[in-house]
This record gives sequence, C-alpha cells and structure tokens, in this order.
Amino acid sequence: MSAAGTWNLTIDSPLGKQRASVTLTQSADNTWTGNSLDLVSGEASACYNIEVNGEEVGWQQQITKPMKLKLTYKLKLDGDTLAGKVKAGLFPASKVVGERVSEDAVKS
Repeated sequence: MSAAGTWNLTIDSPLGKQRASVTLTQSADNTWTGNSLDLVSGEASACYNIEVNGEEVGWQQQITKPMKLKLTYKLKLDGDTLAGKVKAGLFPASKVVGERVSEDAVKS
C-alpha cells in the first residue's frame, strides 16, 4: 500500500500529546511532496526530504509552535497505519502513531 494520502498523527512529545494532519503526495516521476497541519496550534508547514522506501517512510519539517524545532520523522507503513519515532531538535525521540484518513472523510 502506498504512503500517499492524508494521515492523522499523534505524537507523544515531552510537551504532551501533539496532533497533526499530514498529506503526502507522489507525482508521476516518483517524487514526493507533503504538507503538515498542527491540529492544536493551526500551524502549517511543508514536509521536505521525503523518503518512501517500501514500508519505510520519513520526512523533515520546520515548526515554530510550541517552539522553533526541526522535526525528523522515521515511520513504518502497515496498511492504513503509520508508527515510529520523530526527533525534535535536542529532545529525545518521541513515539508517533498515525491513521490514514479515508477518502470519504476527506470529501465530506
């Protein structure tokens, strides 16, 4: 199954649970683009250095809320779920879980 789609993520960060919606899109030439929306602060940011290799999915992004940080995600795809870790600046890696948003939910 492809990593393309919209994912609702929950991050167990040192600052408490964070929630984000991430959309990953694969183009015809096999390049990836992505965007993330923090569901609490409303901050949007672009995903870059997106790598999808089989079930391994990763990307980076810059955020400014709750503080300025570079995030590096390393996740495993399993059907309609993602799980793994995100490294946020100097903080220890945090657990991440995610679920694919169904196409019906996106359209409604």
